[in-house]
Amino acid sequence: MQSKIVKLGRILAIDYGQKRVGFAVTDELRICANGLDTVHVSKAFDFLTQYIASENVDIIVVGEPKTMDFNDSASARFIEPFVNRLKKTFPNLKIDRFDERFTSKMAFQTMIDAGLSKKQRADKGLVDKISATIILQSYLQQLEIEAERNVSKN
Repeated sequence: MQSKIVKLGRILAIDYGQKRVGFAVTDELRICANGLDTVHVSKAFDFLTQYIASENVDIIVVGEPKTMDFNDSASARFIEPFVNRLKKTFPNLKIDRFDERFTSKMAFQTMIDAGLSKKQRADKGLVDKISATIILQSYLQQLEIEAERNVSKN
């Protein structure tokens, strides 16, 4: 008997900043997160519109900046209008928020661990893309944990 591989819509993650926006995306099987691109904040919706028109995307995950005590960080006020515009522009897509605390530090450490030079580590666009990838990978892990909980309840 042949098993059928079900392709799902991709999950697209966004690390939104005041200057740059980092993007990451899953494969069609939602197994792994891959860095996609970093664009200037003024080009973010053009990029999203083009990408979503050419790829099957079901979910957009936007990093949610929190303080250590789980309150919104100061940068949250810049992200809320972006999220509201996402919801209006892409009403058929699920928009999720996901805690992004420490992603920039984790991205920087990932660059060090990968052996990137100081010059390469100074590339803020690369940090944003890696941060989006970390947000997405963490989101995928959370989905897996939730699925395991649901299976064990039944």
